Amino acid sequence: MISRAKQNSAGAQTPFSPRMLERPVFAQPQPTADPTVFRVPHPSDDAAYKEIDKLNAEHKLFPLPFPAPRGGVEPQLSLAQVLGGDATQIDRIVASGQIVFHAVGDCGSTKGPATQNEVADKMTADFTEASSGEIPRFAWLLGDVVYSFGEGRYYYDQFYEPYRNYPAPILACAGNHDGMVSPEAYATSLAAWLRNFCAETFGVTPEAGGLSRTAQIQPGVFFTFDAPFVRVLALYSNTLEDPGVIADSNIGKSQLDFLDAAFKRVKAENYQGALLIADHHPPYCAGGHGSSADMLAQIDEVCRANGVWPHAFLSGHAHSYQRFTRVRSADGTQIPYIVCGNGGHGLVKLAPSGSPALRAPQVIQTASADTDQVVLENYDDSNYGYLRIVVTATQLRVEYHSASDGAHTKAPNDYVTVNLADRKIAHFVARDLGRTQAAAAARALIRR
Repeated sequence: MISRAKQNSAGAQTPFSPRMLERPVFAQPQPTADPTVFRVPHPSDDAAYKEIDKLNAEHKLFPLPFPAPRGGVEPQLSLAQVLGGDATQIDRIVASGQIVFHAVGDCGSTKGPATQNEVADKMTADFTEASSGEIPRFAWLLGDVVYSFGEGRYYYDQFYEPYRNYPAPILACAGNHDGMVSPEAYATSLAAWLRNFCAETFGVTPEAGGLSRTAQIQPGVFFTFDAPFVRVLALYSNTLEDPGVIADSNIGKSQLDFLDAAFKRVKAENYQGALLIADHHPPYCAGGHGSSADMLAQIDEVCRANGVWPHAFLSGHAHSYQRFTRVRSADGTQIPYIVCGNGGHGLVKLAPSGSPALRAPQVIQTASADTDQVVLENYDDSNYGYLRIVVTATQLRVEYHSASDGAHTKAPNDYVTVNLADRKIAHFVARDLGRTQAAAAARALIRR
């Protein structure tokens, strides 16, 4: 996926050679202030998009092939590997009885650092917790990390700098903009994304611009990620604006084979944790972009053949937050489909200009004998934000936090909880974070 450090005849590293390290590095040694301007100016992409729009109108745009991941039919990666073999941290997660992590998409901005900083700063504030079990263990980017065409020269401003103080691993699905190739540039699809997220070993890439974070070691654009209490199946929905494509005659069906192998392993292991699917293009979307119905039908077919369904589906692409509930007619189980594409790029309203705002909740797909009901439960198309996800041995909770609430607000703006065993939406079983004991101690003092 990425070439190892190369040397010329004088022994010097080539410009794209990463500086290899033995262990991963995440945040800077000391927090630094937010930048107010980009280091590399981002000129207008209007000319390139005019050419793209013309090609699209002539039906000349197709999904682009991608390199095969390392690791065979079901490439796998674990949180322990991402942490450089830090078994102590894994033990702490297990002992706490839950894992917490972040997810957010469409974080790259071409206008300046302010909106990205707003989201990243609030995410980083989640590491200040009274209970260690509430601290996030990693972040998952839901695609479109760098705009407009995944160029390496913008990685510093749109990825490394905004997350310079984020003290945990960052993984990612590739989005359409990460894999797009500008018609005005000579570039290889996904080249910079693969270099910074799919390195074979820990190393600092030139794109980091002097910051400390090492490149991620994902095996490729699709893979299984295992962490305590949760398993994430990452997919690549390719380079079209719409729809998302994971399999066709041009790119093959390796991702469908991957899903089939992953689901078969879930059954063989009798896996009892939370099972998530993550990609960039949303299966359901109420506005800003279309739903990727054919992609969902392909995924459903593999789910149905194996009798394995995800507990939730996470996507980006639409520049807003949207939460849907799909009620499966076959058995009444409920699957949240969540779009979180408001991580820093320009917000897009769900309703067309001049139309009334959408009312939520509302049914967007009516149930029938062979069709599942889908309800738009909630949305936010006015603020930037991110997901905070909590998984225990029995429940999955997905919270949405608006960045405009500020770093000191810990209450979510929206949330949904799924019982892992019966796959039904439920009330979250809250933890005692110390306030109960504090109140009891205060009452005891009063009684003295």
